[in-house]
Amino acid sequence: MASDLFSEQEAQSTQANRPLADRLRPRRLEDYCGQQHLIAPGKPLRKAIESDQLHSMIFWGPPGTGKTTLARLIAEYCDAEFMTLSAVLSGVKDIRAAVDEAKLRRRQDGRATVLFVDEVHRFNKSQQDAFLPHIEDGTIFFVGATTENPSFELNNALLSRVRTYVLKSFDDDDIEQIVDRALQDERDGLGQLGVRLEPEARELLLRSADGDARKVLNLLEVSADFTERGGVIGVRQMREVSAVSLRRFDKGGDLFYDQISALHKSVRGSSPDGALYWFCRMIDGGCDPLYIARRLIRMASEDIGNADPRALSIAMDACEAFERLGSPEGELSLAHAVSYLACAPKSNAVYTAFKGAMALAKDSGTAEVPVHLRNAPTKLMKELGYGKAYRYSHDEPGAYSAGQTYLPEELGEITLYEPVERGLEVKISEKLKYLRGLDEKID
Repeated sequence: MASDLFSEQEAQSTQANRPLADRLRPRRLEDYCGQQHLIAPGKPLRKAIESDQLHSMIFWGPPGTGKTTLARLIAEYCDAEFMTLSAVLSGVKDIRAAVDEAKLRRRQDGRATVLFVDEVHRFNKSQQDAFLPHIEDGTIFFVGATTENPSFELNNALLSRVRTYVLKSFDDDDIEQIVDRALQDERDGLGQLGVRLEPEARELLLRSADGDARKVLNLLEVSADFTERGGVIGVRQMREVSAVSLRRFDKGGDLFYDQISALHKSVRGSSPDGALYWFCRMIDGGCDPLYIARRLIRMASEDIGNADPRALSIAMDACEAFERLGSPEGELSLAHAVSYLACAPKSNAVYTAFKGAMALAKDSGTAEVPVHLRNAPTKLMKELGYGKAYRYSHDEPGAYSAGQTYLPEELGEITLYEPVERGLEVKISEKLKYLRGLDEKID
């Protein structure tokens, strides 16, 4: 009796010590918030779960979107054993041990095993390959969770044996439901404490959640810990708890490259508002400002070029200003460059010409330099006619040697640089057309 009582008390203590986010995991699909594009009635994954048609899969999505919870629910609905591995802590030995356990279970009672692998992108190729035969023969139903793009992080052999499901960040309505459940649930949540949220504190909590259910529950739990039973969590307290909360950025991952892509395309699309927003999102997320500065220098040449040559100087100056001032003062200089580049006239003519010239240089082999363009520092070279027919442009009318060619003879006359009718390139285009007209008169 005493032993049973101790076990019960121990179980209650263990339950109480579990984080709120873990205690509140839904036990039914009806209680699962969000991801309705996957588990709403009639959706393929929902049908597969309800009809007990297990299959191996990858859940790809941001942190705190319910990947682990959904995997547990699948195992529960399909009456399968749920096993977990963390790719951060496990190796091939652990994989083999889990597979051996799954084989024994199937042999003894015919029960299936759902093997959930968290952070599966952390496994290398050989570790990922270790799952393949056991997925194929049905020893395990593999469920991998990743915050990284599976196309880049997982090998093709594994991807060909699973279905990939994309999970999305929770919207505000989903987060509100999760918060309300946490406050009202008297068994696993905070209901017994009777704490309430001020409207402004609730709004701040939802903003700080950033679509992450785990984050919002952690913030709520910490706030409740510092609130008396039956008390009210105010906006000041919530602000203190969420002060160090960072936006999702995931340096080096998909979100990082998505945001720099959005910044670049906003500049290219002449949207200073969009460009400044994505610039600030990256800064707020912890991006190295010098990385952005380098990208701005690239944008100045790739998307503006000779339409406004000042853009490159402004980007360079902003980079130097940031190096001298540091953060946060120097970030204003980068914002200056971002807005200027977005508003500048656009031309990719230089970028296009550069790519064309590079391709031509690679494809044309070792084409000979025309004799009239060769230097003649020695007597032999002069005797061979090097530079003989060359016309010094500064001695020609208008400082232009009309009709003189500058490309290898076998390539003929090729036009690589085509200025656009925007910004300074309007004048450049007019000049080139005039010079080509002079060439035609000579011909």
